[in-house]
Amino acid sequence: MNKKIILILTLGIFLLSVASSIGEISYCCEKNIDGAWCMNEPEGRCDTSINPATGQNYRSLPTSCEATFYCSLGCCYNSQEGRCWENTPQAVCEEKGGTYSRESAECEIPQCENGCCIIGDQAAFVTQTRCKRLTALYDLEINFRKDISSEIQCIASATSEEKGACVFDKEFERTCRILTQRECKELEGSSEETNIEFHQGYLCSAEELGTNCGPSKKTTCVENRDEVFYLDSCGNLANIYDATKLNDKQYWTKIIPKSESCGPGFSNADNPSCGNCNYHTLTDGGSMCKTYDKSKDTKPKIGNNICRDLGCKYEGEDYEHGETWCVSNSRKGDTLPGSEYFRLVCYNGEVTVEPCAAFRQEVCIQSAIVDPKTGNEFKTAACGANLWKDCIAQEEEKDCLNVDKRDCQWIKNGEKDEEGNNIYVCVPNFAPGFDFYAEETSAEETCALANTECVAKFERKFWDELTKKGKWRCVENCHCCINDEEHEGCTGNGWENYKENVCQALGDCGAKANYVGSKGYNDDEYPITCNGGDCYWVE
Repeated sequence: MNKKIILILTLGIFLLSVASSIGEISYCCEKNIDGAWCMNEPEGRCDTSINPATGQNYRSLPTSCEATFYCSLGCCYNSQEGRCWENTPQAVCEEKGGTYSRESAECEIPQCENGCCIIGDQAAFVTQTRCKRLTALYDLEINFRKDISSEIQCIASATSEEKGACVFDKEFERTCRILTQRECKELEGSSEETNIEFHQGYLCSAEELGTNCGPSKKTTCVENRDEVFYLDSCGNLANIYDATKLNDKQYWTKIIPKSESCGPGFSNADNPSCGNCNYHTLTDGGSMCKTYDKSKDTKPKIGNNICRDLGCKYEGEDYEHGETWCVSNSRKGDTLPGSEYFRLVCYNGEVTVEPCAAFRQEVCIQSAIVDPKTGNEFKTAACGANLWKDCIAQEEEKDCLNVDKRDCQWIKNGEKDEEGNNIYVCVPNFAPGFDFYAEETSAEETCALANTECVAKFERKFWDELTKKGKWRCVENCHCCINDEEHEGCTGNGWENYKENVCQALGDCGAKANYVGSKGYNDDEYPITCNGGDCYWVE
């Protein structure tokens, strides 16, 4: 009887499983009830209303959308707008009112071949049909170039902002101005200028243009530009100042780019012959066009402008424009009481000081970028948080030296364990300062963490009552004493120094001078701890 019940229950579970599986059949909905196209959904989520584009019901089939004809990907082309959409399902294409093609899902068909459409002073990389549509909107003649095969080339061909020589007649003279193509064209509406011509990339001093403008020995600085430029005899901007090119007709004919001018890639600071200034270069600092100042600059060979060095001099050292570096107000650079970190910046020939957070709650970190060509270093610095607060709580070296979480160091504390191994302690890598102005401060509590006292015990080995001289042998805590004429058996080797290192690493603790060299009130000559203690001799 029990076996039959088990069989019936098993069969029931199997039938439920089959029924459940049948209910999970997925359909490809041409459109689902949420309005999304070509989705694999349960049949009940498929939209079965009329598709206005076809006049038929939206379709659905019990298969994946990749296997259906109406959701297979192809190219959708709109012949009226001249637009193409790649990898588009047929259903979506019909909704857009386009023509669907399975020939190439990437739209590699003649109707979708792009070219460059010039529209006034703009350009667009579109199909020829689209170009006709766009130019019609602005009542312009179509200018479609099939020879341009990329969007980058197309955009670059819109040269309305490219500069050149705008040549025109004015007051019975053939003269010229350096303008953009658009600006030159705008002169056509003026009654003063006639016979206007634009020569892209040319200077007004070009002989073949036949203007009244020619070379000159004048130079100038231009707002928002680094370089020193020549001026032609009409006052137009010419090429970058190069003393060797003054009488070079070719140099006064066409616009020469910065990269092809004298000293490319360098600052050319104080160069009397070259005006190719650079505001910042990793190679040799920075420079900028400035009016010649005999107290600061080298005299230029031509004109009255020079690439002035933007570097700085600080405490006898030279720094490049843009360099940053770290300093401390401590005379020795140590973390002494009252000392703080500062970030210094060289900018436009001036050094500015940016203090890090007070009481060494921030430290200044400095690094350098090395120019692979010259080997010159470019210093960079920044103030960052001093993560010191939980150093003393770390008991493992790996935790202490985890630089992602804290700024600590793992040092000897002067003690040894039972096996004779040195004992280490975790202390701040950058000793913090204390807010000694505040009524409540953690200074005493923090420094007390390093308080220690060591009592070395000795037994009499030899003693002369007459001379009151003799020897004592250390029998206890011998690690914290040092042998002398009267004592032996001491094994101390800088124990007090280890203790003092721990003490001073915790902050402004211990007996030491402050950042200007003034000594504190606790200036014992004995080996000291954070609490001013010393070793005691006990007979």
